[in-house]
Amino acid sequence: QVQLVESGGGLVQAGGSLRLSCAASGRIFSIDAMGWYRQAPGKQRELVAVITKGGSTNYADSVKGRFTISRDNAKNAVYLQMNSLKPEDTAVYYCNAERVVDPTLTRWGDYWGQGTQVTVSS
Repeated sequence: QVQLVESGGGLVQAGGSLRLSCAASGRIFSIDAMGWYRQAPGKQRELVAVITKGGSTNYADSVKGRFTISRDNAKNAVYLQMNSLKPEDTAVYYCNAERVVDPTLTRWGDYWGQGTQVTVSS
């Protein structure tokens, strides 16, 4: 079993910053990609940012230049530094781990965290 635990959400004023953290634990040999998604009320879940094991990144156009994703492979952790936050960034943010390979190298799967609320007030 693999678990993803997120932290760092909260309430912040527009223009402020927050840093989200996510740590994966369990039977893990490697994780191909880790990322952050968000879902606002009444909207579909959308990609915010993703980072591969090699460090390549991809961002949603709406957060480019404001958010930075980083990763610590040794800790199986991913982070999202969010600056210049806007009210439209308000959502539940979910951590995702893609193609998590177990130590036997025979099983893999995708996993999600439970979500952390980010609220940006105007």
